[in-house]
Amino acid sequence: MVGNESSWAWCLARSELEMALPRRWAHSVGVARKALDLSRHLTCDSRLLAASAILHDVGYSPNAAVTGFHPLDGARFLRDEHHADERLARLVANHTFALLEAEERGLREQLAVEFPILDDQVLVDALTFCDITTSPDGTPTTAANRIAEIVGRYGPNTVVGKFIQRAEPEILAAVSRIDLATAAHPR
Repeated sequence: MVGNESSWAWCLARSELEMALPRRWAHSVGVARKALDLSRHLTCDSRLLAASAILHDVGYSPNAAVTGFHPLDGARFLRDEHHADERLARLVANHTFALLEAEERGLREQLAVEFPILDDQVLVDALTFCDITTSPDGTPTTAANRIAEIVGRYGPNTVVGKFIQRAEPEILAAVSRIDLATAAHPR
């Protein structure tokens, strides 16, 4: 998908993020590149992983932001404005344990009802892995460093800071599952 600018997901993400939010765009491109590489080592829907990777932060776009909670805003934007595949919207809505952040924001029930977590642990974990091991500038990083960066950027007592600290064990477990899966299935 990266480099294939005729792809619907790539074009949409670019149009929504590249000019308006260049750093978010750089992060999304890095996440998508990682997803492409990772999908060579996993048994999963690689197209869906790549599309969700490039679009996971589309909810930050000024055209999508409504509630201020980017996973929900992005999923609704994809569903309502672009009639995206339901599985894609559900992955975007729930990326990187968003349900825990939704709880911090009082949006857990809304998110869970509108966009139930996809019943595909490999895809859910793979998207988390790609997101959490990519820096805000799109470069590779470790999960621990990325979590520390998020806490440092937002502050430990903010909604995002509290969420990421609470989600850390789950995030690290997802990263470990992907590390194990890729080690077990090298291609």
